[in-house]
Amino acid sequence: MKAHTKETQSAINPTKALQYLKEGNVRFQKNLRANRNLMEQVHDTSQGQYPFATILSCIDSRVSSELIFDQGLGDVFSVRIAGNFVNSDILGSMEFACKLAGTKVIVVLGHTECGAVKGACDDAKLGNLTGMLANLKPAVKAVKTPTDNRLRNSKNIQFVDSVAEQNVKLTIDRILEESEVLAQMVKDNEITIVGAMYDIHTGGVTFYES
Repeated sequence: MKAHTKETQSAINPTKALQYLKEGNVRFQKNLRANRNLMEQVHDTSQGQYPFATILSCIDSRVSSELIFDQGLGDVFSVRIAGNFVNSDILGSMEFACKLAGTKVIVVLGHTECGAVKGACDDAKLGNLTGMLANLKPAVKAVKTPTDNRLRNSKNIQFVDSVAEQNVKLTIDRILEESEVLAQMVKDNEITIVGAMYDIHTGGVTFYES
C-alpha cells in the first residue's frame, strides 16, 4: 500500500475516510495488516504529507491509533493526551490538520478502563495532574447513575466506561463550540467529526455515529 498523495487525499470524502478506519480496525482485530513498505513510505512522504484522518486519543500505551486502525506513515494525524480532551492548542492543531493539511475526518477516541477517567472519578490530586483531570470532571458530573457516591469511583468499571463515553461526546461538543473553523467545515460537509471507543480487551472500536 502506497502513501497517500495530494490526488488520492483529494479523492477521499468524509464517509470514505471513516470507512478506511473501520476497515483498518477489522484488519487489526483479525491480526492482519495491509501490505505496505514503511521505508518506501518514508521516501514517499519526505517531500510532503497528505493524511486523511485526525485522531484524538489518550496517551494510553495500548491505544496507538496507527496500530489499531492499521495505518501507515503519512495516513493520520495522531493527537494524544491523557483523557482525550481538547484545549486551545489541540483545537489549533486540529484546525491545521483539517483546514490546511486536508484531513477529512476527526475521530475523538476514548477507551475502556481509562486511567485518566479513573483519576477524575476518584478526584485524584497530584501536581499538574490535578488541573489536567479537571477537564474530565464535566463528564463525571454528566453521568447521573449510580447516585450512590460509594459506587461513583474507579472500582466501578461500568461507571468509569460510562464517564469515558460521556467525555467523548462532551469533547465533540467542545470542538464544535470552540472552533469556528471546524464547525464551519462540518456544516459545509468538508469534514465529519465522530466519537469512538476502543475496547482494551477485544481490540475493537465502536463508533458513535448520529
